[in-house]
Amino acid sequence: MRIGIFGGTFDPPHLGHLIAAQDARTALGLDRIRFVPAHRSPLKAEDSGTTPEDRFELVCAATFGDEQFEVSRDELDRPAPSYTVDSLAAWTRAEPGIQFTLLIGLDQWASFDQWREPEQIGRMAHIGVLKRGEGDARQVAPNLDVAWTEVPVTRIDISSTQVREYLREGRSVRYLVPEAVRSLIEAKGLYSTC
Repeated sequence: MRIGIFGGTFDPPHLGHLIAAQDARTALGLDRIRFVPAHRSPLKAEDSGTTPEDRFELVCAATFGDEQFEVSRDELDRPAPSYTVDSLAAWTRAEPGIQFTLLIGLDQWASFDQWREPEQIGRMAHIGVLKRGEGDARQVAPNLDVAWTEVPVTRIDISSTQVREYLREGRSVRYLVPEAVRSLIEAKGLYSTC
């Protein structure tokens, strides 16, 4: 079985996340995509006011009903910050025989050499660099001995930052996030003061 690992803060998850995951699953012949909300990313300092549990619920709502998507709370159940190398090490021990592909954006790929133990990550997982339009993964590739593939994905100009900004301004995020995510945000009053 081949599983794509798609991690991030998902604060909140939006349609761009889901489309990129689906495109990568198809392009790379993956059986499933495992969404992994980070407890706290070591490379992101922004605080939106949401808790890790809020973000986990939002990712579950976003992916509900798609049998090719699963959500892991492994990084939420460990102390922050979240390190990909730790998660991959735990999964390779617990799930022998699974082939993992780590899905990361072009911006993450450009700073991949700053991650904790990037070459160890590359020994445990193939790297799928998600390319949403302009840019070339070869031009920003870190000088590391890891196997990677550039994966073209549908460009959808939506960001979590934009969604939070719309919510803070009282604007609708309908059609930017799945309806279940929008409903949960409204029910919990999330992002209104971020």
